[in-house]
Amino acid sequence: MAERTLDGGVASRSSRSTASPMALFFREFLRHPAMIGSIIPSSRRTIEAMLSDVRWDETRLFVEYGPGVGTFCDTILERLSPDATLLVIDTNPVFVDFVRRRYADSRFIAVHGSAADVQDIIATHGFESADYILSGLPFSTLPAGVGARIAEQTFAALSPGGSFLIYQYSPNVLRLLAPHFTRVDRSFEWFNIPPCHLLKARKPAEP
Repeated sequence: MAERTLDGGVASRSSRSTASPMALFFREFLRHPAMIGSIIPSSRRTIEAMLSDVRWDETRLFVEYGPGVGTFCDTILERLSPDATLLVIDTNPVFVDFVRRRYADSRFIAVHGSAADVQDIIATHGFESADYILSGLPFSTLPAGVGARIAEQTFAALSPGGSFLIYQYSPNVLRLLAPHFTRVDRSFEWFNIPPCHLLKARKPAEP
């Protein structure tokens, strides 16, 4: 579902990124529809709604699953503190290569891998936990067991008080969140194609 700063906090796009993001997104959707889930990237309203509660000044690590061609990355990098990091994870090597070339920013890390391994991935890059994890992965079409593994690993990877931000066309992901997250705020974005569920699952803060 997701499309996916010169140093000092502003996102810059590499001049080597010559492919059209929309054309690339559409091509990869045709190749892997079950893993991408939407024929076009998320709307601006969806981006703003998903990021509306982020405490940017307190964020040190922001993780995104399935960045695609960078729709959310633009806004995240614009708002992220100069000493924070955006780490994106995608199983599609085409998207990983594209965003690596698109963003010339020392705060940006793109990893070819699975969200199911998020704990190992962030540890490999020197982090103990993430403040926010964003996902547009189509949980309803993931291989059996993978969604449950991602939900479990995400909860473990979040800092106390951290949030798992999810946008989906189906609310079925709620059953995967239930064993781990006791609080999930829900809303619905009609101005997206297609309209989607917006879920914000918060990990309890330590006393």
